Amino acid sequence: MEKINPYSLMFGKEPIQMISRIGEMDEITRNFLADPSPQQIYMITGVRGSGKTVQMTEISKKIASEKDWLVVELNPETNLLEDLAAKLYNEKSVRDIFKKAKINLSFWGIGVELDQSSPITNIEVAVSELLEQVKKHKKRLLITIDEATNSESMRIFASAYQIFVRKDYPVYLLMTGLYENIDALQNEKSMTFLHRAPKVYLGALNIGSIARQYKKTFDLSDEQSREMARMTRGYSFAFQALGYCTFEKKGDYQEALDTYLEYLDEYVYNKIWSELTAKEKMVLHEIANCENAKTSEIREKLGMKPNELSPYRDRLVRRGIINGEERGVLKLTLPYFEDYILNNYY
Repeated sequence: MEKINPYSLMFGKEPIQMISRIGEMDEITRNFLADPSPQQIYMITGVRGSGKTVQMTEISKKIASEKDWLVVELNPETNLLEDLAAKLYNEKSVRDIFKKAKINLSFWGIGVELDQSSPITNIEVAVSELLEQVKKHKKRLLITIDEATNSESMRIFASAYQIFVRKDYPVYLLMTGLYENIDALQNEKSMTFLHRAPKVYLGALNIGSIARQYKKTFDLSDEQSREMARMTRGYSFAFQALGYCTFEKKGDYQEALDTYLEYLDEYVYNKIWSELTAKEKMVLHEIANCENAKTSEIREKLGMKPNELSPYRDRLVRRGIINGEERGVLKLTLPYFEDYILNNYY
């Protein structure tokens, strides 16, 4: 029987071969499960392809396995409060609880008409009634939203969620999103509470862990596995893409290089590049062109003063595209992104 490729190019799908981010996962899970919980909301952010969805999925599976926990995933493209009411009401483990409480959601097309009670016509009130029963029966609810954006539905939901927390309902929220989308949502006047919500930034995976997994999968030497791992720079999608291409090339990672680069460009880099402003592209082009990556040299070539470069630097760092941890140095975080920039900047 032919072996199945253990790596995946599908975003959000949990691959057979993966590297868990134990620190981030433990922090979020531990704080949610604690009683009382010190946090009821976390936001996971990072560059495209950094593994946000997979991380959220791992955490939600862990929480769902715990006694008296419910997990509901919402679609950010829908009316989130209606989606929450429908999915929570139809959870098998609590459906009878809601029916016995005579919560009538027939106005929203949820459940059935109940003669003994009037239909609830306000969706926020409807969700509150459901959460009241969740609390009464000593259960807790985790809501997950993947790729949150600054939409009207998201703003309405976030405002209602803030009220649910003030009412001391046992409701927890885990969201993923690109930095620019999370930032836009936080900066809404009514969303100031989100500024206090902890954000987990997904950076590079551990290169040693990548090397060990590649060595085991492809039966490589230590030197070969380290070289292969360095080709990913710890970028989560690159780890999957290089592994996928190498598997298709029968373990020859050098032979897989061209296809690997095509996948990086087509699946990720084209999209990242299209979302950048002209000035951000100009800054990145100079970083890609600068051999020693010194900030002073990059700034000089751009003809910018220190305070003029800083906003672009900070924004690109937060988006996970450049690394500014080393004082006076700016480096691109994504593998072979220098080549992409030099080929596409004009």
